[in-house]
Amino acid sequence: MKNNLIFGLTLFITIASVYAQQTNVLIDGELKKWHKITLSFKGNQLSENDAENPFLNYRLNVTFKNGTKTYVVPGFYAADGNAAETSAKQGAIWKVRFTPNEIGNWTYQVSFRKGDAIAVNSDVNAGEAVSFNGIKGEFFIEKSDKIGDDFRAKGRLKYVGERYLQFEETKEYFLKGGADSPENFLGYYEFDQTPESHKYEPHAKDWKPSNPTWQNGKGKNIIGALNYLASKGMNSVYFLTMNVQGDGKDVWPWIDINERYRFDCSKLDQWEIVFDYMDRLGLMLHIVTQETENELLLDIGETGVQRKLYYRELIARFSHHLAITWNLGEENGPVHWSPKGQNDEDRKAMATYLKLNDPYQNFVALHTHSIKKEQDLYLEPLLGFEYLDGPSLQTHELNEIQEITKRWILDAQKSGKNWVVCQDEIGPADTGAKPDVDDPEHNEIRNKVLWANLMTGGAGVEWYFGYKYAHNDLSCEDWRSRNNLWEQTKYALDFFQTYIPFTEMKSADDLTENSNDYVFAKNGEVYVVYVPEVVETNINLTDTKLVYNVQWYNPKLGGKLLNGSVKKVKGGSKVSIGFPPEKNGDWVALLTTKIKTSEEITQAKSEIISIKEQLKNIDPLIEENGFLEVEAEAYHYNSNNGTLRNWILKSETETVENYINSASRKAYLQALPDTRVTHDDQLIIGENFFPIAGVGGIVSYKVKIKNPGKYYIWGKAFSTGSEDNGLHVGIDEQWPESGARIQWCEGKNKWTWSSAQRVEENHCGTPQTVYLNIEKPGTYIISFSMREDGFRFDKWIMSKNSNFVPQD
Repeated sequence: MKNNLIFGLTLFITIASVYAQQTNVLIDGELKKWHKITLSFKGNQLSENDAENPFLNYRLNVTFKNGTKTYVVPGFYAADGNAAETSAKQGAIWKVRFTPNEIGNWTYQVSFRKGDAIAVNSDVNAGEAVSFNGIKGEFFIEKSDKIGDDFRAKGRLKYVGERYLQFEETKEYFLKGGADSPENFLGYYEFDQTPESHKYEPHAKDWKPSNPTWQNGKGKNIIGALNYLASKGMNSVYFLTMNVQGDGKDVWPWIDINERYRFDCSKLDQWEIVFDYMDRLGLMLHIVTQETENELLLDIGETGVQRKLYYRELIARFSHHLAITWNLGEENGPVHWSPKGQNDEDRKAMATYLKLNDPYQNFVALHTHSIKKEQDLYLEPLLGFEYLDGPSLQTHELNEIQEITKRWILDAQKSGKNWVVCQDEIGPADTGAKPDVDDPEHNEIRNKVLWANLMTGGAGVEWYFGYKYAHNDLSCEDWRSRNNLWEQTKYALDFFQTYIPFTEMKSADDLTENSNDYVFAKNGEVYVVYVPEVVETNINLTDTKLVYNVQWYNPKLGGKLLNGSVKKVKGGSKVSIGFPPEKNGDWVALLTTKIKTSEEITQAKSEIISIKEQLKNIDPLIEENGFLEVEAEAYHYNSNNGTLRNWILKSETETVENYINSASRKAYLQALPDTRVTHDDQLIIGENFFPIAGVGGIVSYKVKIKNPGKYYIWGKAFSTGSEDNGLHVGIDEQWPESGARIQWCEGKNKWTWSSAQRVEENHCGTPQTVYLNIEKPGTYIISFSMREDGFRFDKWIMSKNSNFVPQD
């Protein structure tokens, strides 16, 4: 392999230093957007074992600027600058790796300082300036010429506040499919100072002459393994960067298994060759920084000098890669079989340090234990925490995966910070995803893991290999052992990326009566139904008048969409989607309308003119000081929304005095007719029960908001039993999850206030959890839609005060 200092376009820039000397700065790499650029500087001769620790007592940071964009990128000691090839332990070279995200002129300025533990000191003036400190320069970046799966064609993969990561250049959303095993992927025998845990000899045939190696041909097998995985359409690899005292005990970044302050320059440069190639193949680096067995190894679990130095070195050497997950730790937190572990404060400190010191703000996740109660214990305190972007789920019971995925998606939405929810390990631990020879069809995990995660709004799956089977989590040498599984995973990713607007869809299982299928929907536009076995399936389309094409997809074999027994269905009622081409196995039904544009869809709906347009000449109700109280009967708009239920005004002329006399102003609204009075009465979705917000009859109010923010919504209702006690709230004809399923359990047989949201794990809901976010002052339409017929609605309140509780 060519010396990496002259690989690609190399440019020497000679700049006068602050010491009036001439200092050589080597700029290595293609000067193109999204391509890695390395700046190399020459300082004093040092070594990995130097008395003046170059990793801890020196700090190199380079500030890059382009217009309004500024990145402060940490650098690292690089021995002789070519350690991957020479295995050097000493030298005078320092490096900074940077990935520019804009074309045009970039400037840089160097800060290089020396002092006790200065590497983990955030004070920019700490220590003293030395050597090449103060150097300035510039370079010009052109457009990338890469195409296809190469991440340099797509840009950086970013957390953007949604359920899915997004590529910065193409704006394409990412769904993950990849390998969770072997976790000790970096325990490869041709890396310097690494035990011979893995050789990946079956993948020697997958290496190609144009592929990278180091030291006269080393690395062919591990590069070949990556070639194979990418050829199957996978896009992610999970691996530990440190498993000292863990399961494998064969991966560490330091010069010795017992060292914590000095790093192995040659080994880490050899890792970098592999990671560079993963970028080109389109494989995410899922970097897991520790295990449950060693989470107290550094600083007894705290984020002190050892942990900060470890994270800084990882950031400096690898954060420039375009698709990264920083995983805080596998199976994090104490459990009965590993009773000593980090606490909530430790987890938050780790996430904070990574986010604040990674110049690119890469995705940060936390791997969980496999049991729900242990997940709850450690994830619940992190909901809404600004520096954690999602859980890396491990789940023991396959039957729980859909429920768990949905739970964390919804709870994260309610917290105000969406999580990217991935399924990264499945149980039982001795089984996981079996080899093809033991489970050639993978029917159970295809259903209960892969499609369960994706059809609930999850962001994808990595496959763990159980320890009782060949090529397991520590011993896997051949990824071909799961060839069929990779193919089935690719078929699922292809379906989501090709046929549906998955980022705009949500789980809607209540639209069918089958308990085992999954439904994913963009209401009124596209519906997906996954059926684990072929049975007649009826879907509730009462909220739309459109005609839908029905086509089928084979999740086991992939391929094109196929016709089944029913080619078209018309909305407006509950309809059968017919049967797939074959009446065995699992199938995916896709319901799409011929109408393509949003304008055409609007014209086809039963309500052609928006509510806001219809109410444009109506005076609004006015919020004052973050508070508004409204009588339910003082609505501005009332519609059955194409259903068989209406909001009916009940007043003193009615004979139901037990309700009227205690109602505010002796009037209220009721969803009628009421055919489901008790739990034993027939439940008919779309007729007397509307699980999806915005589908049932609607009553709306025009309001003027002067003080924007988060408004908690309260409703006052009269509930007589287990039915007739649910409602939805939305804003401007949008129905956010935070306003769905307002529930009344307490205060039966009297008018009672509630702001509790019904959720899967708590049907009565948690008090004061229903809210609407209003970002700016203006006029809005607040709407309530039926959930259950018979519901009696007296008043509603919106308040910015999270502690407010109505007293009347």
